[in-house]
Amino acid sequence: MTVVIRDARLEDETRWRKLWADYLAFYQVGIDPDITDLTWRRVFDPASTIFMRVAEADGNVVGFALGLTHEGTWIRSPDCYLEDLFVDPDARGKGIGRALMDDLVVLCKANGWARLYWHTSEDNETARRLYDSYVETDGHIRYRISF
Repeated sequence: MTVVIRDARLEDETRWRKLWADYLAFYQVGIDPDITDLTWRRVFDPASTIFMRVAEADGNVVGFALGLTHEGTWIRSPDCYLEDLFVDPDARGKGIGRALMDDLVVLCKANGWARLYWHTSEDNETARRLYDSYVETDGHIRYRISF
């Protein structure tokens, strides 16, 4: 199996929407369809800091990483926040999640971004095994107020 990590392209939309729906189902959350539409548009909007990388295996998109960059108060260069990473369940265990993570590390270094950070669910043991192989958790707990 040949895996290629690349920027998302407009023709990836149908496949991404399927993977996105599976990702939301995994986390048992519902997102309004207009938010999904907006996310897709932002990926291709030059004014947006959101970007998407996709994993293509043997010509099929089997995973994605959605990230964004932002300024910070403790750093000189932008931070990169990995907001979403998902691999098709049928493609798991083949190094695709690691390839997406490795790609983000390379992008951060190439672009001079100060840090790469992310969150995951406490009970997502599979993802945590992958993430723990990069860095130990920093012990921070996330708080969120939704409006």
